[in-house]
Amino acid sequence: MKKLAVAISLLLVSTGATIAADMAVKAPPPVPVYSWTGFYIGANVGGAWSHSEDATTTIFSPTGYFATSSIPAIAAAGQHRINDSNVTGGFTAGYNWQLNTLVVGVEADMNYFGFRGNATSGAVYPCCAPTAFTINSSVSTDWLATVRARVGLLATPNLLLYGTGGVAIAEVKANFLFTDTFATALETGAIRDTRVGWTAGVGGEYALGNGWSFKAEYLYVDLGWPNVTSTNLTAFPARIPLPTNVFTHSVHITSNIGRVGVNYKFGGPVVAKY
Repeated sequence: MKKLAVAISLLLVSTGATIAADMAVKAPPPVPVYSWTGFYIGANVGGAWSHSEDATTTIFSPTGYFATSSIPAIAAAGQHRINDSNVTGGFTAGYNWQLNTLVVGVEADMNYFGFRGNATSGAVYPCCAPTAFTINSSVSTDWLATVRARVGLLATPNLLLYGTGGVAIAEVKANFLFTDTFATALETGAIRDTRVGWTAGVGGEYALGNGWSFKAEYLYVDLGWPNVTSTNLTAFPARIPLPTNVFTHSVHITSNIGRVGVNYKFGGPVVAKY
């Protein structure tokens, strides 16, 4: 009996060792961790809530058309605020570098912008009631491009929270028209300017795997103050030129943009996690 017990014990020990060795050999493989390093392209769509501050002013001239009291009246009436909201969308490309939980990169995009609107205002000449003047302005931008730095931290290996900022570029187009009922005065001005402004915002991006990621972000855009001067004021049926009354027209476009997008990253190392 003692010999049988010893034999059984040896068999159990041998079997256990074999099972343990087999389990060690068949240990699960390391889990790959997503790497944010690499070049990517993508597309985005969202909404833009924009407004433009337009201004029309002129100066007094002793040899000009306007009375001194007309100058501040024109400046006050020439302040226009145009609001517009529209769908925006386009394409994105960028590159990220991952340093542990820090991700830095550069991103550029080109988007349809589609901001447009117009405004009209007027007033009675303080000197010469009931004659009055009218100021019209219209403004539009068809596209918007940005080139931005991105700096973010990984909340999880797959979730990046980031801040972003850089330059915003758009072609600003504006038209202005001044008329009156005193002597059929007429003046026009036009702005055609590819503006380089600035943009800043925040966002989050989640890696879905196989190179794909989904993002949501907010951007504030400021395109600065393009302006134009004109000396083409004319009046009376003979269209007498009055160039000493110099007009200045300016426009200031800003926008709040919220959008979502998908990116696809090419290559980049995958880090194993045991």
